[in-house]
Amino acid sequence: MLTGKYRDFYRRIKTTIPPERLVIDPLRTIAYGTDASFYRLVPKIVINVENEIEVRRVLREAGRLELPVTFRAAGTSLSGQAITDSILVRLGRGWDDYRVLDRAGKIRLQPGMIGSHANRILAEFDRKIGPDPASIDSAKIGGILANNASGMCCGVEQNSYRTLDAMRIVLADGTVVDTGDDKSRAAFGRSHGQILEGLADLRRQVLADPELAERIRYKFKIKNTTGYSLNALVDFDDPFEIMEHLMVGSEGTLGFVSEVVYRTVVEHRHKASSLMFFPDIRTACEAVMLLKAQPVAAAELMDRASLASVTGQPGMPDFLGELGPEVTSILVETRAETAQALAAQIDGIKAALAGVSTVRLIEFTAIPAEFAQLWKIRKGLFPAVGAVRRTGTTVIIEDVAFPIEHLADATIDLRELLLRHRYTEAIIFGHALAGNLHFVFTQDFSTQAEVVRYRDFMAEVVRLVLDKYHGSLKAEHGTGRNMAPFVEKEWGEAAFALMRAIKRLFDPGNMLNPGVILNSDLEAHIKNLKPLPPTHELVDKCIECGFCEPICPSRDLTFTPRQRIAGRREISRRMTGAAGEAPLRRLVRSYRYQGMDTCAADGLCSTLCPVGIDTGKMIKALREEAHGPLADAIANWTADHFAGVARTAAATLNTVDRLHRLTGTPLMETVAEVAHKGTAGLVPQWNRALPTGAPKVAVAGQTAVQSLAVVYFPSCASRAMGGPDREESDRRGLPQQTLSVLGKANCTVILPDNLEALCCGQAFESKGFRLQADRKAGELNEALLRASQDGAIPILCDTSPCLMRMRATLDRRLRLYEPVEFVLDILKDRLRFTRKEATIALHATCSTRKMGLDAKLKELALLCATEVVVPEDIYCCGFAGDRGLNFPELNASALHGLADQVHGCQAGYSTSKTCEIGLSLHGRIPYRSIFTLVDEVTTSLNP
Repeated sequence: MLTGKYRDFYRRIKTTIPPERLVIDPLRTIAYGTDASFYRLVPKIVINVENEIEVRRVLREAGRLELPVTFRAAGTSLSGQAITDSILVRLGRGWDDYRVLDRAGKIRLQPGMIGSHANRILAEFDRKIGPDPASIDSAKIGGILANNASGMCCGVEQNSYRTLDAMRIVLADGTVVDTGDDKSRAAFGRSHGQILEGLADLRRQVLADPELAERIRYKFKIKNTTGYSLNALVDFDDPFEIMEHLMVGSEGTLGFVSEVVYRTVVEHRHKASSLMFFPDIRTACEAVMLLKAQPVAAAELMDRASLASVTGQPGMPDFLGELGPEVTSILVETRAETAQALAAQIDGIKAALAGVSTVRLIEFTAIPAEFAQLWKIRKGLFPAVGAVRRTGTTVIIEDVAFPIEHLADATIDLRELLLRHRYTEAIIFGHALAGNLHFVFTQDFSTQAEVVRYRDFMAEVVRLVLDKYHGSLKAEHGTGRNMAPFVEKEWGEAAFALMRAIKRLFDPGNMLNPGVILNSDLEAHIKNLKPLPPTHELVDKCIECGFCEPICPSRDLTFTPRQRIAGRREISRRMTGAAGEAPLRRLVRSYRYQGMDTCAADGLCSTLCPVGIDTGKMIKALREEAHGPLADAIANWTADHFAGVARTAAATLNTVDRLHRLTGTPLMETVAEVAHKGTAGLVPQWNRALPTGAPKVAVAGQTAVQSLAVVYFPSCASRAMGGPDREESDRRGLPQQTLSVLGKANCTVILPDNLEALCCGQAFESKGFRLQADRKAGELNEALLRASQDGAIPILCDTSPCLMRMRATLDRRLRLYEPVEFVLDILKDRLRFTRKEATIALHATCSTRKMGLDAKLKELALLCATEVVVPEDIYCCGFAGDRGLNFPELNASALHGLADQVHGCQAGYSTSKTCEIGLSLHGRIPYRSIFTLVDEVTTSLNP
């Protein structure tokens, strides 16, 4: 319940921003307030803004009431810079617009664009943005710029500060200035001349103090994100350029950047990487000094503990476990415009290192799949430590930089310091060419003694970095709350006074993200520490990094996987007796919809999670726990009478279709919506894309020459819902179309006995009925073993999600194929393909992606049609079996923007009937099985 100024603010702001984007309930403020750092504050209000006008209104209303405001992009920052106990402003939809400028020499981006998506846009021009943080697949441009994030290949020459061309800024009072627009600059000069004059005066002060100016220049010769970008005061004389460069790395404490123009950098077509091994850290660091003079784009140092943390992971060499205790690795990448130039560079690098002692021969690979795997492992070092930590502890990554000539000594000293403070599991790795080291360790904050241990350790780290080696306490992760108490220690009194003056100039009321960068509390770094109580064994290793979020179908509707876990952790924490907080019942009740009902449980999150956590499995387990005796009885009855249930479902669809023909679509949609909402979701939401029931599956005996025996298992979804919708001219069902393809390929088709009663269990498992799902899988297993002669005959299932579950649960002897694999691997040489002149759309289901078949789906589609469109950023469709009928808003949110991307396509194709329903509805084109397309464009080679 809001009180005082926050209640007044809420009343004012809801006249501009819809209430559904103003979050005040306890569960969602906790979940949305969580970021990747080890700090936690719970916001009073979370606002999802969708445009600049809303940002300006929030700032003006908050300013009138003197309420702090913090901005959040992806929440992947690690130093506590994106949390608040006041107003949290998150980027909603509408912040991912872009324009490619000057023949791709520049790109204008909004802050909601994910970094790797910007690179995808630029890829056809062989360009990219300069910053390349390890979180680039999740981090958004707003955060990348606000933290001056760099990365493995970026160094100090290609970060946001160095590649910035212009930006559009919203200041604390709501004023907007576009530094790339002369009209905007002139208007700002008239209205806010005091800021420009203040910046010019600060520059004069710096230049009048040669010692201070030189210190600033020295501090930025290596990576440094501690404090503000004071180099702007010595690098530029135009106050607008000073202003925009001060915004870089300011962590939302000086203003909100609503657009940025980057100068792009070259993305070389030819790359090669080598994982080099040296006998110890000192030898490895000596090699780095030699590599710095070579055409090396990146050199990532990994100590022995780092290598141990990834030993046994896919793609890593088998010999890692046999290496000596001091062996240190460097992962090197070199790039060139041509293959010949690349080969010459590799030879040059090897020659430069010829006199350095190595543990193994230096070998490079230019095979993309191989070097991509090496870099994937490197990016996963931080979470790898988190995955093996003791439950209840947090994983901390610190980020320092040293002058490269001191890298060896500093690394050795850092290792000794970690061991002295009993952080025996710690790993050290980093961007060696920039002298930038990360060290990762686990920490228990549940006792005061442990908090003191961390405090004392950090005090020694500060002395080591600053007093002994004159380095940077934060090289690329930003100051946040983590290093705010040490900014003055690192910079000195004069430079710190400049930072305070800059803050006063832009934010005199200290309204923007207070406590970040500048904080007078010398113990701020050990306060507001995030609790990580155990909540479920399937997700307890989650470090809340947020890497999973971009692929989640409910990310713009309710919770992401990270937020589902954070919400459950809070519920678990309060179960242990946290008094004086929101009632536990309220959190549990809210979690039912936010966390459980609207989770597609597709498991795609595990493909982006560095430690492979499948949050969907936790949700299925929670659904199972929530079932009562009645629900179990219904599930058992359904499993026992499955043939009748499937026939009833098909008949119901046919009846509803006849009703649809009689009443028309508008009336049918109105009645269906009223029924769905009036029964609080008990009645599923009918939609115009629902198909009819499929005819009964039957096959005739076949005696074709060169016949191939095939066991065909049409999924229960295909049998019950595999008929055409009312707009289709082909009135056959999916099983009949599949049989047609098999017939053209001269296949002898075998159907399993008692087919109508068979189910893989997917429909049960997704709802949390695990026992019933496994029982149905057992029945199917026996039937398929009989039909396939114990696996001698290949088995085709026409639905990808069912096939994936079959592979996970059935007898390993069974040779199981989903549609794409079966056509390409078995049928392609038995059919004649005639490509149709058409533009078609494709949707790779979650299971198709998880089985690594999305590229093969496109390969098959290109055999069938001249042009194939694969919509960007559409992952799981959110239909999730029947969830698209019971919670249609999930399907609508997951497929937001699909219709625009497939406009102009004649039809779309996929490998799951239920997914195709939602895709047809929201894509506004018919989506069909890929077998339908194959049937249309093929004839028999032996007619």
